[in-house]
Amino acid sequence: MSSFPKIIMMIGAILIIVGFLMQFIKLGRLPGDIVIQKGNTTFYFPVVTSIILSVVLSLIFYVIGRFR
Repeated sequence: MSSFPKIIMMIGAILIIVGFLMQFIKLGRLPGDIVIQKGNTTFYFPVVTSIILSVVLSLIFYVIGRFR
């Protein structure tokens, strides 16, 4: 198997695991996330959550890259 399908399968597995863990970890409602509610409409923009996920994923990919 070439490396591209392995990378795609690894990304899919990581997304499934992260999606499963997000059900139990209340990561989506951190202080600093923007929530605007007006009438029946709610706008949610997870600023701090995005920054934390970016740092964590960067560290994971850094560690994976070091062991290649």
